[in-house]
Amino acid sequence: MIDVLVVDDDTRVARVNAAYVAKVPGFRVVATAHSAGEALAHLSGQTVDLVLLDHYLPDGNGLAVVRELRRLGHRTDVIMVTAARDVATVQAAMRQGALQYLVKPFNFAGLRTRLEAYAALRHTLDRGGEAEQAEVDRIFAALSAGTAEPDLPKGHSPTTAEVVRRVLLAAESPLSTQEIAERAGVSRQTAQRYLKLLDRTGRVRLSLRYGETGRPEHRYVWAASGG
Repeated sequence: MIDVLVVDDDTRVARVNAAYVAKVPGFRVVATAHSAGEALAHLSGQTVDLVLLDHYLPDGNGLAVVRELRRLGHRTDVIMVTAARDVATVQAAMRQGALQYLVKPFNFAGLRTRLEAYAALRHTLDRGGEAEQAEVDRIFAALSAGTAEPDLPKGHSPTTAEVVRRVLLAAESPLSTQEIAERAGVSRQTAQRYLKLLDRTGRVRLSLRYGETGRPEHRYVWAASGG
C-alpha cells in the first residue's frame, strides 16, 4: 500500500480529497493535516510515501513545507494540490521536487490518473538496477502520461483506453498486440483498435519483430512524448 498524507487548510476539502484517495486501489490515507505545522508534525512521527499538499496554509505555504522536508532529509514524494495558479509558484514547486501539480477545482478522475501514474512510477523505480534510454524515457514520462487524454472517437471507451495505457506503462519491454490484450483483459481485436488510436496520436511507438515465418510482428511501447 502507498501511504498518503492529505494536507489542506479547509477541513471539508481535506475530507473530500481523502475520500478520493481511498477510492484508488493501492492507496490509503494515514492522516490529514490542516496547517504546515500539523503536516510537519505528522511527517516527523511516521513514514509517509506521498503528500497531497495544498499551497495556501494558515501558518505558511506548501513550498515552505517542501523545503523543510528536504532540509530534514525526508524523501517523501509530493504532489501539489492547490488553487495557486501563478507560474512562479508552479516553477518553484518543480524546482523543489514536486512530482505533479494539480490545480483546484478538480474531479476524482483528475486525481486518480495522477495517483495511478505515481503508482506506476514507483513500480518501475522499486525494481532498481540500471536503465537503458527507453526505460529512462518511461520513468520521466510516467507522471505526465494520462493527464491529458485525447478526444476519443465514437465507440471508444475512456476506461478501456486507460487500461491499455496502464498495461503499456507497466511493461518492461515492447509488447505484442496479443500480450497487451491478455494483460488488459480484452479481445485481441479490441486491443488492436485502441493501439491504432494511440499510434495515430503519438502515444505509443510501434516497432516490428521478424520471426521464422518472415511476417513482422507489431510490438508497442509507451512513448515519452505521448503526454
